[in-house]
Amino acid sequence: MTNTGKSEHHDPVDSNHQRILALAANQGLIRPRDLDEWSLPRVALTRLVRQGRLERVGRGLYATPGRPASEHGSMAEVARRHPQAIVCLLSALRVHSLTTQSPFELWVAIPNKSRAPRIDYPPLRVVRFSGVGLTDGVEEHPIDGVVVRVTSVARTVADCFKFRNKIGLDVALEALREAWAARRVTMDDLWRYAVQCRVANVMRPYLESLS
Repeated sequence: MTNTGKSEHHDPVDSNHQRILALAANQGLIRPRDLDEWSLPRVALTRLVRQGRLERVGRGLYATPGRPASEHGSMAEVARRHPQAIVCLLSALRVHSLTTQSPFELWVAIPNKSRAPRIDYPPLRVVRFSGVGLTDGVEEHPIDGVVVRVTSVARTVADCFKFRNKIGLDVALEALREAWAARRVTMDDLWRYAVQCRVANVMRPYLESLS
């Protein structure tokens, strides 16, 4: 009796495709270089896109078709390409729902000596952090299946005062008022980051007006 089923037939191409699709489902977004770690062929990405089983969502970024994307999807894309980037300032305020503004650009911070990320969209506004500024007050948020580094509420407020010449003092004051009114920060946290960001003297009168 001949078994005509496919259970004994092992198609290495299809096996690779399944592993790539599983990787995309698990990571949200994948890059060609992500396949190298698993010894999977990069050329398979093109085939899967042609078959409609993957879609190219940006330069060198692929995802499963119809994957749910939030309003912060562009942050996930930047994080997959540039894991060291930190979402900050106006964009961090958006993540924390602490601003009425909807910045067209994505604000990210990178280490002082790093090369600025280059992507097609969205336009990036890049600032530089150094030392403890790259880790202290930086949280990890899952966005569209990707871990995105975002400055915490208190840290973001202090950063807004630090970079007030770039974003406007009115934005920093709004962020402070909103965060305090929503009880998203404590005075201790605000003061700590005010000192760390070297804006204690600038923030002091506004903090005193809250207490």
